[in-house]
Amino acid sequence: MKLRSFLGFDIFIFLSVIALMLIGVLFIYSSGVSSSGIVYSNEYIKQIISISIGLVLCLLFSFGNYSRLGEWSLYFYLAGILVLVYTLVFGKVVNGARAWITLGSFHVGQPSELMKILTILYLGYFFDQHRNSIRKLSTLFMSLGIVALPMGLILLQPDMGTALVFVPIYLFSAFIALVPLRYLFFLVLSGFLTIILGILPEWNSAILHNEGFLIRILTEASFWPYLILVAVLITILSLIGFISYHRKYFYWTGFFAFSSALSFIGAFLMQKVLKDYQIMRLIVFLDPEIDPRGTGWHIIQSITAVGSGGLYGKGFLQGTQSQYRFLPMQSTDFIFSIIAEEWGFIGSFLILLLFTVVLLRGIYIIWTAKDRYGKIVGAGIVGMLFFHMVVNIGMTMGIMPITGIPLPFVSYGGSSILNSLISIGILLNIHQRRYHF
Repeated sequence: MKLRSFLGFDIFIFLSVIALMLIGVLFIYSSGVSSSGIVYSNEYIKQIISISIGLVLCLLFSFGNYSRLGEWSLYFYLAGILVLVYTLVFGKVVNGARAWITLGSFHVGQPSELMKILTILYLGYFFDQHRNSIRKLSTLFMSLGIVALPMGLILLQPDMGTALVFVPIYLFSAFIALVPLRYLFFLVLSGFLTIILGILPEWNSAILHNEGFLIRILTEASFWPYLILVAVLITILSLIGFISYHRKYFYWTGFFAFSSALSFIGAFLMQKVLKDYQIMRLIVFLDPEIDPRGTGWHIIQSITAVGSGGLYGKGFLQGTQSQYRFLPMQSTDFIFSIIAEEWGFIGSFLILLLFTVVLLRGIYIIWTAKDRYGKIVGAGIVGMLFFHMVVNIGMTMGIMPITGIPLPFVSYGGSSILNSLISIGILLNIHQRRYHF
């Protein structure tokens, strides 16, 4: 029997996850120690409890037949939507977002974390059931609806970081499900333009200070209805031209015009839904010195911590940025900054190496899965973990905007740990059953 098949699961991905969680516990402990050596936080104990529960769930999900999850996925998904609605109405506000279910003073969990894996399971089932109509626009719109519903509810909390995770979940799943690439390109282009147009007014006000005619049209909302109307008219005319003459330039003109129209609509909704501080986070990413005592403080202190670690770091429990509490949310969003400061480049490289093992083994599991459903679900999980890793580590280094996304297996948070370990359990299950089809 090969080592990777021992006990029916991929031992390499499992051990890498264990190593990441052990490192996480160490630095959650470090984040709760003051400069005088006093331990003022018991978060590391809570994390150990969450890991213990999560490992049990991981092992439970790694056995059995994961295809049964697909058969029940719609009911799980709808139950998750109902819980999100309940949270939106009765949930507890933490860090500005009504995202928690509580019993008294006890935080039961953050349903949006679990909703990620529920969406992955149902989206995979939907794509699998519609394999013969995957190229139809109706299938595309229905699959987008599966992702848009939880995204919208989470944005209303508001929790932009968690909502954004559903984007790579969809793109990775749709790519493996063989959704036409032009559809995916359209979605990526529209999303990118929506973000640019959504932050452009604040960006121009804070950084560009450009009074040009073009910038004025793009930043003043009073012009947007006219721009949307022009884009829609161009789309209609291009569609007529394509139907009449079958020229590709009509197709692509309409393609970009329709994308522009949707982007302006999305940017308008983005400005209405997101809070000012969330938009400012995106602006500060471009220039942290705009608000060095406010939103920019996070990035400046994180970059300072990462840069001061050097090659070997200052030593465990010796980080000044964390010990003197200069780093905000240092046990959750910015835990990688503590690792980089105390363990230096070597520790940072170790974290990246362990995540690389997890992601590469995840890709291997997708590649070797014998059924379509397993491949799509595996892709959704890999996309979710990849996005979490890139955005979290990127924002601590100042190359990604602050979005409040935790580092899987490492950051403090019971809901995040449970979701991540359940996801790994499903990946292990797909690997175990690769010869059963």
